[in-house]
Amino acid sequence: MGPRTHASWLCSVVFDGARAFEGVTPDLDLHCARVNESATKLFLKPVVPTERWISLAKEGISRFDKNACLYIRPMYWAENESPWVQSHIPDSTRWCLSIYEAPMREPKGFSVTLSPFRRPTLETMPVDAKAGCLYPNNARALFEAQSRGFDNAIVCDMLGNVAELATSNIFMTMMKEGKDVVFTPAPNGTFLAGITRQRVIGLLKDANITVIEKTLTYREFETAEEIFSTGNYSKVVPVTRIGERRLSFGDIYKKARNLYWDFALA
Repeated sequence: MGPRTHASWLCSVVFDGARAFEGVTPDLDLHCARVNESATKLFLKPVVPTERWISLAKEGISRFDKNACLYIRPMYWAENESPWVQSHIPDSTRWCLSIYEAPMREPKGFSVTLSPFRRPTLETMPVDAKAGCLYPNNARALFEAQSRGFDNAIVCDMLGNVAELATSNIFMTMMKEGKDVVFTPAPNGTFLAGITRQRVIGLLKDANITVIEKTLTYREFETAEEIFSTGNYSKVVPVTRIGERRLSFGDIYKKARNLYWDFALA
């Protein structure tokens, strides 16, 4: 990329992220397929077939130690601007695959607060793609939360309902009729319903744990029995403080993490 690369100053870039750890690459195929879907949504040309992404990723992984923790990042971006400058020329799409060592985050738990910033809607931003232009908004939510002594932030949609964390999807557990029920915000076009999120939902349901996707408020998270997050970079990790309220490592969180690792290593 140079100073006139369209993506470097006008953000016409999409990416995805998969993980390699303990000798496995869970859902690599889904991540490689999604980067092509994201490219189409930003009017880029997905010139690398999914099978080719997978093959290249496996070749790259083979060059590292077999036990290395890796981040696998396929990317597309636009090189040239159109006559209108803000838009790009789709035929100038470029691509790369970046694979690098990135230790898995230890599940020590982290603190969250309510962000004053909001997630945009599909009418205002390409929230249905994993697009680089979305991430500065996530970053400012993180900076603001960290300025108040928190690790991360719960970000709401434009109606004030919880969408996700600044970095990943979010779950909570409440007791209903004598049993634990898992809740997570229903996809409403303001955030990506992540691949790891969908995988965890399926694993919990297969384990006969009720999972409900619905509209949720910050107040409901404040009164939750446990909170945890899912995302490709860290997989399944617990929230141990919301505001000034401390939370323990809950049984459902531990179940979700164990189920995910069992799936990944199977």
